[in-house]
This record gives sequence, C-alpha cells and structure tokens, in this order.
Amino acid sequence: MRMVGDRFETLRQDMVQVIALHAQHAGSQVGKENIHDQVLDVMGRVPRHSFLLSDLLPYAYLDGPLPIGFDKTISQPFIVALMTDLLDLKPGDRVLEIGTGLGYHAAILAELAEAVFTIEIIEELASQARKNLYRAGYSNIELKVGDGSKGWAEHAPFDKILVAAAPDLIPPALIYQLSPNGRMVVPAGNPETQQLMLVFKNEAGTVSTRDVLPVRFGALESYS
Repeated sequence: MRMVGDRFETLRQDMVQVIALHAQHAGSQVGKENIHDQVLDVMGRVPRHSFLLSDLLPYAYLDGPLPIGFDKTISQPFIVALMTDLLDLKPGDRVLEIGTGLGYHAAILAELAEAVFTIEIIEELASQARKNLYRAGYSNIELKVGDGSKGWAEHAPFDKILVAAAPDLIPPALIYQLSPNGRMVVPAGNPETQQLMLVFKNEAGTVSTRDVLPVRFGALESYS
C-alpha cells in the first residue's frame, strides 16, 4: 500500500533476514524451508513499531512476542510470517482474523488480500487498533468488538481465516464460515500441547488438518 522509509527501515530488513533464517531452521517441522517472498516483502514494509506501546519501540524488530496490555502480546515476527505464509493469500481473498490486538497482523493481511474482517474481544485494544490502522491508511479492514469464537456470520464465508489465540478445540462456527477450498491457520490445544494447525476445507466441504509446529498462544476468550 503506502509504506515509506523511516528510521526503523534497517531494523525491519534485519528482522526479515532473521525470519528467513528461522524458517530454514524450522523447515523440517514446518514442511518447507522458506517463507514466500511476497510475505517477506510485506514484513519488510509494514511498520511493526506503529502497532506497539511507546515504551517498547526499542524492541519493535526483535524476533519475539511483546506485551500490548491486558495480558496479551503481539506475536513473534517469525510466527506472524509463518501463519501468513500458510494461508497462501491471493489478491481477491476475504480474510477473517480472530484476535486483532493492536492491529499489526491485520495490516500484514490487508497488504496481501482484498478485505480483512478482524474481531477483538477487548474493547480497549480494539479502539487502539482502529486508531493505528486509520493512521496507517488502511481502507480494506473492518474491525468489530466481539466474541471471535463465533466468527462474523454477516460477512461469511471467508476464503481464509487466521486465529491469533488458542481454543482447546477449533470452534465449529469458524469451520462452518470457511469457504470451500479455504484455509484456516489456528493454534489449538492446552498450553502444554498446543499445535499450530493448518485446516483445509475441500470443494465438497470435507475438512482436514495438519499439525505444523508446537506453539504457545494465549487462550481464545469468549463471552460464554
């Protein structure tokens, strides 16, 4: 979209190199040894520091998660890149994101897809994410405060779904709202046995899953 050079640009490029190396080292687990160039390009352009609390700016481009308040974190850049890569986004895709946080991953998705619908359960985070995304100039992201486990039926079905918090089991509503030939990337399981999973739904609506690698995400919260 419209990312311009800034004083963090060199640090972003260093981050991209670290992501690429991490992907090579994790290749045997993930099943591939590289992140698509399109994803790396976007990771190198979207200013992660614009989606962080101000006192964490010196750490913006380290390859690790960072706190964003309310016991939540912004995900490790490698995990952001990997989850995005696994979605295999196309320019015409409509994407549902569960767990907006402060908006960083929604911005990454919006660079690669036609439209992003993102849900955040914590109103204060959603409010700040709206401000962050507005300042960044995104016009293809719609955000609401709500229970992500229920999806967003008004805009379903979705070509791709990304879940940035971990349910014990994949919510049925998300499976139902995934389009035929769609993909979902979701961490699932209890904290000790969480796996990042790739979910496929074929043309006939049959669902299959593949474990990608062990992860540790915060639990997916719901109103129930």
